Amino acid sequence: LLIYTSGTTGRPKGVIHSHASLLAGGANTAAAHHLTPEDRALCVLPLCHINGQVVTVMGPLLSGSSVVMPSRFRVSMFWDWVSVHRCTWFSAVPTIISYLLGAQEAGSNPEKNILAHVRFGRSASAALPPAVHTAFVERFGIPLIETMGITETAAPILSNPLNPKAHRIGSPGKSCGNEVRIADERSTDLESGSEGEIQIRCHNIMKGYLKDPEKTREAFTQDGWYRTGDLGQMDQDGYVFVTGRIKELIIKGGENIAPREIDDVLYQFPGVLEAAAVGVFDSRYGEEVAACVVASPGNLIDVDALRAHCEKNLGRFKTPSVFHLMETLPKGPSGKIQRLKLVDEIQKQNAGNG
Repeated sequence: LLIYTSGTTGRPKGVIHSHASLLAGGANTAAAHHLTPEDRALCVLPLCHINGQVVTVMGPLLSGSSVVMPSRFRVSMFWDWVSVHRCTWFSAVPTIISYLLGAQEAGSNPEKNILAHVRFGRSASAALPPAVHTAFVERFGIPLIETMGITETAAPILSNPLNPKAHRIGSPGKSCGNEVRIADERSTDLESGSEGEIQIRCHNIMKGYLKDPEKTREAFTQDGWYRTGDLGQMDQDGYVFVTGRIKELIIKGGENIAPREIDDVLYQFPGVLEAAAVGVFDSRYGEEVAACVVASPGNLIDVDALRAHCEKNLGRFKTPSVFHLMETLPKGPSGKIQRLKLVDEIQKQNAGNG
């Protein structure tokens, strides 16, 4: 399989997978979620994305279960598909979870008893804000399992357990079918609670990047671990907490600020449908924090109140210096918000105003 990354931190790269790595990715999915022939998945993610391709197709194929596959995601039809076709689980991205929460259309707020056959929902491909996670479970009564997977590892590398009591809100879980470690820049294992790069060693790893042996070499440590480019910490129970992307860190006055920390606070504010923090050029600090926010349908965002909310929860230094109210945020095929494109849009807007 030749499949491309989403390009969140640069130009998309062609990832080459073998039959063996794809089967391993599907097997990890089936094992993590205890899939059986009685299960039925709802696939609303594009098959040009590894989540749709491996998680919601390979997982069911290997477990002998079935898949319902609409031509595209539609908020107004989502719960009808789940109900009519008796889907027992689905895999989505945080953007879809937010859209389902913010939907006002008929059928967008089904009774919980209608969804009683749904074992779980699954969120992957980007960090799920804790406020969104909690609101979804409360509204629909469906356990929501946060996971983590990347194109280079044929999707799943981390997953929370099926048991909701074992979920760690804000964490994509523990290793599933692979080895995970947190390492420093010298590829030395770090103690639990220390921040470093999340590195993976597994059977579902890619063969390499298409026509790019140099980037392939750079992607691995000398002892064979894949460097995800994600920053995180691991607690004593093996749960990983992602703090950001190395290339997306905002460096303000020499201090590292993880956009994820800002995002989580923005999502806690009433009426926020989507949010993303980015770093923009600043003559004093080198970089300053900017926030891009989309309001839920029928809501207006009071910027002064949002700023006060951020100062209360983040402190003045980490509070965005500017808030951009937008109709939508740029996304890749999987629905992942593209921060670098947001930076480009802000720079163009500033140049136009200048």
